Amino acid sequence: MSISVFIVDDHLPMRNTLEQIILDSEEFELTGSCARFREAVVLIPALQPDVVLLDINLGEEENGIDIIRELKPRHPQFLFMMCTVYDDDEKIFDALHAGANGYILKKTNPGSLLEAIRELKEGGAPMSRQIARKVVNVFQYTPCAQGLWQGSFSGKARPLPALSNRENEILQQLAIGLLYKEIAANLYISQETVRKHVYHIYEKLHVGNRVEAINKYFRR
Repeated sequence: MSISVFIVDDHLPMRNTLEQIILDSEEFELTGSCARFREAVVLIPALQPDVVLLDINLGEEENGIDIIRELKPRHPQFLFMMCTVYDDDEKIFDALHAGANGYILKKTNPGSLLEAIRELKEGGAPMSRQIARKVVNVFQYTPCAQGLWQGSFSGKARPLPALSNRENEILQQLAIGLLYKEIAANLYISQETVRKHVYHIYEKLHVGNRVEAINKYFRR
């Protein structure tokens, strides 16, 4: 079954680019797009997309975050992902607090954008790396000699006893925003194996997405 996507962006060339990325992929379906708050709050509930890509600044003092504030309480099933040029702390946390399920930057390449949408639909909370680092900046990550990735912890970030060593390792890498394919490459396992581990992590921690899992990881 295809993943339906709605796009909200007031910059016409960028909106056209995003539309074309969705249209060029057989796995995704473009349900519609618009440029303004008033259009979005009417069209999104009417068209019922799986995922909504939103810019933050929509011109004329309109804001994509306000669309989430308006719709999320009444339509919690919609998955909202910011797709924007803004990477400042205030906008990131405003978006997440409003109920955004993911946050990626517009410079993300088309393949990674589609992977992020797919991950969002599968229960993840994809974020561009620099965004994830701002969210979990107490976590420091360095490569080890074997070419894998090894975490060092500060603050309240410690392995969770409920998880296996491998699950803790994967959760550490989720915490800095790595995609499933990047985790698979780092650990020399398949993406499907990563997905299975993530499913078990969410199940054991009684959470539904990456952000909730990371919050538990950092004891928030």
